[in-house]
Amino acid sequence: MIARVPTATVYGVDGIKIDVEVDIAYGLPAFNMVGLPEASVKESKERVRSAIKNAGFEFPGDRITVNLAPADVRKEGSSLDLPIAIGILAAMKAIRTEALHDHLVAGELSLDGCIKAVRGILPMAMLAREEKIGTVIVPAGNGAEASIVRNIKVLGADHLLDVFHYFKGDSGLRTFEYSDFREAGLPDAEDPDFSDIRGQAQAKRALEIAAAGAHNIIMVGPPGSGKTMLARRLPSILTRPGYAEAVETTKIHSIAGLLGPGRALVTSRPFRAPHHSISDAGLIGGGTTPKPGEVSLAHNGVLFLDEFPEFQRHVIDALRQPIEDGTVTISRVNHAVTFPARFMLVAAMNPCPCGYLGDPKRACSCGSGQIQKYRSKISGPLLDRIDIHIEVPPVDIRDLAEARHEDPSQVIRERVALARDIQRARFSGRKIYANSQMSVRDIRKYCAHDCSAEKLLMAAVEKWALSPRAYHRILKVARTICDLEGVDMIGEPHIAEALGYRVLDKRLT
Repeated sequence: MIARVPTATVYGVDGIKIDVEVDIAYGLPAFNMVGLPEASVKESKERVRSAIKNAGFEFPGDRITVNLAPADVRKEGSSLDLPIAIGILAAMKAIRTEALHDHLVAGELSLDGCIKAVRGILPMAMLAREEKIGTVIVPAGNGAEASIVRNIKVLGADHLLDVFHYFKGDSGLRTFEYSDFREAGLPDAEDPDFSDIRGQAQAKRALEIAAAGAHNIIMVGPPGSGKTMLARRLPSILTRPGYAEAVETTKIHSIAGLLGPGRALVTSRPFRAPHHSISDAGLIGGGTTPKPGEVSLAHNGVLFLDEFPEFQRHVIDALRQPIEDGTVTISRVNHAVTFPARFMLVAAMNPCPCGYLGDPKRACSCGSGQIQKYRSKISGPLLDRIDIHIEVPPVDIRDLAEARHEDPSQVIRERVALARDIQRARFSGRKIYANSQMSVRDIRKYCAHDCSAEKLLMAAVEKWALSPRAYHRILKVARTICDLEGVDMIGEPHIAEALGYRVLDKRLT
């Protein structure tokens, strides 16, 4: 008798429907699995055998063949354990095959029959909705995660016997009701806040502009000037993610296994800060079976690269595609996987190897050759793709001691939200949502500027030998400055401020 159990696996960030077909035929005892299973799937034979025996069933002593269809898609992960076990029980006629219709089953089995949580349940649940499968049976530990998908019934199971009794009609499984999305509430009192920072008015202004237009930014300053402190507070002034953004982010974190126990949805902006020793596969993604890297884990959030020149050159240059396209494509011989990677890049670096070039209190010990070699680790094409370059000078002790009011993150976030509302209205019906994503055609349409602004911009382009890409990015930043002020026409002051955020272009001349 042949039994079919619908399940799914993950390919990239999406689910792929898999039919587990089980046939038990007379012959010498054997347990064969076909359909391009990876090592973790092949090992499921022993887990399934032990789980069925320890659940009180007699494992069949005949020839068992398990086919994972379609056969041309590689299957990996432990989520196929439960559907294989259910398929064997159905082929043994312990469960009616008709009861399996309209159910998608996924889960990992322990040797005693308990069901463990697995990665990637959210993409599988979304696939079930697309395939019009009404019910999904998942590990109880994944129930909250699957319940954020609308219009499907989510059942959670703790043991193989629970699923068996459910299909026999003897008992029910735990039902997880749809979790209606709610934006995160007010920040916790312990969360990093911009009001903690004394001084650094220009840097805070630049970060506000970056947040308002989703611009990439690099900060240059000596050790202890507050670059890391500023970067870690950037998420606190970004607008709250909507439902679609939260689901996109949660899918990636689910696949990477970063969702905590019982956590359903990532409702805050991700902040990723990898160490400078990271490999290109760790940053961009990769592996034999491609997995998302840090740029994808930072999707819809912030990627912070501290000590920017200390990253390997080829690793830094690999950022060009995701910065430009908002996606990462990882190609293998037989397939290619695309991961989303639309993030805000925040980089920090010292002005020289010792870190004290230009410091009024400490002398720099670096030679001109050392400084040039240090800065040349960041290529010109990559710098061109960073909209804002700012200097973060040393903090005056008097600024730290002075008790004065600093705008908290909530106040800054409200200003950022108003600017984002203007941009959403401007790009209504488009796939872009922020000024940083404008194309050349969009810049011509939305970045109108007066004669004095044009004259100033042309003088800067000629003096600093700016590239066309840098020219366009200055206009994008100026457009964001205008949005923060609620102004339509870009004027000379807006261009002047935007030019002030290109300090590394000036130093290269």
